[in-house]
Amino acid sequence: MSKKAKILVTLGPSVKKKNILRKLILSGVDGFRINFSHSILDIKNTISQIRFIENNLKKNISVVADLQGVKFRIGKINNNKVLIKKNSQLIFDLKKKSGNENRVCLPYPDVFKKIKLRNKILIDDGKFAFKIKKISKKTITAIAQNDCVINSFKSIHISDLETSNDLLTAKDKSDLAIAKKLGCNWVALSYVKNEKIIKQARALINKDMGIISKIENKLALKNLKKIIKDSDAIMIARGDLAVEIGQDEVPNIQLDIIKKCSLLGKPTIVATQMLESMIENNKPTRAEVNDIATAIFQGADAVMLSAETAIGKFPIQSVTTMRKTILSTERYKKEHVTNFKSSTNINNDPVRAIALAIKDIAYNIKVKAIIAFSVSGNTAKLVSAIRPSSRIISISPNINISRQLSLLWGVTSINNSDAKNWKDMMKISKKVIQEKKLTKLGGYAIITAGLPFGKSKMTNMIRLYQLK
Repeated sequence: MSKKAKILVTLGPSVKKKNILRKLILSGVDGFRINFSHSILDIKNTISQIRFIENNLKKNISVVADLQGVKFRIGKINNNKVLIKKNSQLIFDLKKKSGNENRVCLPYPDVFKKIKLRNKILIDDGKFAFKIKKISKKTITAIAQNDCVINSFKSIHISDLETSNDLLTAKDKSDLAIAKKLGCNWVALSYVKNEKIIKQARALINKDMGIISKIENKLALKNLKKIIKDSDAIMIARGDLAVEIGQDEVPNIQLDIIKKCSLLGKPTIVATQMLESMIENNKPTRAEVNDIATAIFQGADAVMLSAETAIGKFPIQSVTTMRKTILSTERYKKEHVTNFKSSTNINNDPVRAIALAIKDIAYNIKVKAIIAFSVSGNTAKLVSAIRPSSRIISISPNINISRQLSLLWGVTSINNSDAKNWKDMMKISKKVIQEKKLTKLGGYAIITAGLPFGKSKMTNMIRLYQLK
């Protein structure tokens, strides 16, 4: 049994070598995330290695460019790390030199204009808290509320501090240009507040790149429906979200977002601290395993690892743990299928009606596979969203679309020349069925696509095919 939910992992110092990258893919990785908030030195070489392994293993791999957005970060720290004791004083200032146990750089002049004594400073997804004692035009003096180990460029959150920026930063635009040159298949937008930044990014990326909107603040939750509609996928970034709304609210919000995305046929990625303990340990906690299983039970398309692979000591073990948990959970879901029915609203949409018809045919005739011919990827996305029990094979002439689709639930993506007519479609389908050993002679597969060939703007064809 192969897993249907996908695994996205973050690139970093721990996973730069070709043999490690290969082992990660063989262990179940479907996509790699580039975190543009950190150094991307030598990232071009890493992507080249991934593409070499991809070609060698004949498995399409997604690459996601995760932009920094308007997220605040402290500057560089001497020796990359500093220990600050509880009740110690720390100064945040605008000086661009490396920080130490007495001061760190906070390179945002607007923060110094807006911040108040009542605000709290939280570092590293809220792990470390500081109470503000004194504010001047160029310094903020604060007291550590717990023992802290702070690294260079760690994220910083200031409670109840509103920022007006809802568009791409200059750094984001520059990083988008780099992402295009690297051949990234997705771009993840950080700190999305509304649909404005999505539309701005859409105008700057290639047509065969997808947009993932990260939900990590209160304004995003307020504008959630519009953000989901305008995005190609949603990431639930639980670290910053927890800082914004409180840890106890995150499980409810996670379930609500996955349900809303399911109704609108949009994929979801659950992220942040899924196997946090495995940064240092080779085995997970029971709570972490349960966290992964919960995301799969709820219907997430993918789950993501961050520091566990980027800087962790056990990246391969982390991926293996995630894969085993996914397989175990999906096995249970298959055995209790009536308890986990997916729901997609038709809302007078003929394309969604066709997708649900595909699901019904596949279930009632016990079809072994659904083959989706998809130039743009829309047909495959539609089939994935309805969660059929049959295997989904997407065929696209665009390699970047094939790579993008590899991050979607249940999809095995194949890059192949597009069908020019019915005869060509049947020939390609038969070849795929035989190569992938999808069904025996006499077995059924559903073939779906948009007509006319190569020009359709919607999925409008279903054909039941019997291998003879």
